[in-house]
Amino acid sequence: MSIYRIGIDVGGTHTDAVILDETNQVISETKSKTTVDVSTGIYKAMKKIIEEANVPREQIKYAMLGTTHCTNAIVERKRLNNIAVIRIGAPATLAVKPLIGVPDDLREELGRYVYIVRGGHEFDGREIAKLDEEELYRIANEIKGKVDSVAITSVFSPVSDSHEKRAAEIIHEVLGEEIPVSLSSEIGSVGLLERENATILNAAVVNVAKTTATGFINALKEEGIDAKVFFGQNDGTLMSVDYAVKYPIYTIACGPTNSLRGASYLTGQSDALVVDVGGTTTDIGVLIESFPRESSLAVEIGGARTNFRMPDLVSIGLGGGTIIRIKDDGSFTIGPDSVGYRLPEKGLVFGGDTLTTTDVVVALGKVNLGDPSKVAHLDKRLLEAIYQKMIEMVEEAIDKMKTSSAPVPVILVGGGSILLPESLKGASKVILPDHFGVANAIGAAIAQVSGQVEKVYSLDELGREQAMNLAKNEAVQEAIKAGADPDHVVIVDIEDVPLAYLPGNATRIRVKAAGPLAKVEEEQKV
Repeated sequence: MSIYRIGIDVGGTHTDAVILDETNQVISETKSKTTVDVSTGIYKAMKKIIEEANVPREQIKYAMLGTTHCTNAIVERKRLNNIAVIRIGAPATLAVKPLIGVPDDLREELGRYVYIVRGGHEFDGREIAKLDEEELYRIANEIKGKVDSVAITSVFSPVSDSHEKRAAEIIHEVLGEEIPVSLSSEIGSVGLLERENATILNAAVVNVAKTTATGFINALKEEGIDAKVFFGQNDGTLMSVDYAVKYPIYTIACGPTNSLRGASYLTGQSDALVVDVGGTTTDIGVLIESFPRESSLAVEIGGARTNFRMPDLVSIGLGGGTIIRIKDDGSFTIGPDSVGYRLPEKGLVFGGDTLTTTDVVVALGKVNLGDPSKVAHLDKRLLEAIYQKMIEMVEEAIDKMKTSSAPVPVILVGGGSILLPESLKGASKVILPDHFGVANAIGAAIAQVSGQVEKVYSLDELGREQAMNLAKNEAVQEAIKAGADPDHVVIVDIEDVPLAYLPGNATRIRVKAAGPLAKVEEEQKV
């Protein structure tokens, strides 16, 4: 029996969907408008590809979703959980309260129940203070019935997570095992405030992830499909529904990483720059060994500074729907605003009233789209100047992402790739693969499942070999928990950074393990 898989990726302008066969060949593909509520666009795209593919529905066994639901919830301050924020770090951290530096409206939304209790650890693993369990029991009883998610952060928990785990046990004991508890040691890296923010945001979008997963599974079942569902995460791999509901923050920025993985698969390139041109923005990322390069910097999400795993990306305000404004003196501006998914009604070549980048390339005869006669009256010399500026914007962004002056392969993906020429400065070659417009959905469908661990180890206590083996085993177990086939998980990345300022010959070890999807056996649960 043939087994098929669905890949869906939600962008700011379009929701792309594909069905792949066992050999990962595209059976059907579509692009539909991303809707305000996101879900409607997903269901429309899914329904369309299923009808077009005309394959037995019982043979569609996997469905992968790269979604912006959690990102939108944070940015829009909507549909967020009622959360409690517990920091274990008194008296050492009383001077700097949780949610410091977070925008006022987000702090108002998430900061109703904020507590700092005694406990936490020094950078070498020694206790700052004994964990105040009595206070934790008092807090748990106070918030019972008032919150539906809890974020717990302890000082230096990447070195020792014992206080966080004990606090979680107390919360579950009083509030029930079903209450979601986010632990900072499982989400962020060293750096208290950024790690705390990432944990708070994770706790805030648990219900959004759960609702999205339930809706997606039910929509599949309505189409007669009983598939195992996976979510795209922002390192270019997948995670199971249970894992996604526990760590929903990992879905943030999964769209660009899906595009990178899809670009690698479609071209066979393992090391390259990927330029993903959508309707609103162009995202540029770097492939290393077929996986996205991770950012080493703190990243702001909805105005909150965080330090959890994120892809290294540069985004510029240039896409297929970007608005061009020409002034009376002949000067012009490109974006950054866009007509987005309304391009088919607003663009001049489609009978609209707004000059866009798409109109520019059509008027210059570089693309055959819409009605070219509607832009024939435009000044060609001015349009050439606009087009050159568009290319320069992309070339400057490419230059920012390169680590040397040597030319590198550049892969163009995304529906807006038609804007760009066959050669770019800094590129050894420019590749526009087949199915470039749905590379993100393909990336979601072909992705592997991964697990990652990042911890500080004392080599005086363990020795390097034992520390490495512990980290590797934990990463493998994380991958299996996320939905990978236990028999085929391999270590794909290791980073070992000695921490000279810590005693005990300390080192920070980061290990990523990845493997193919586990075989379909169990029923899908949420």
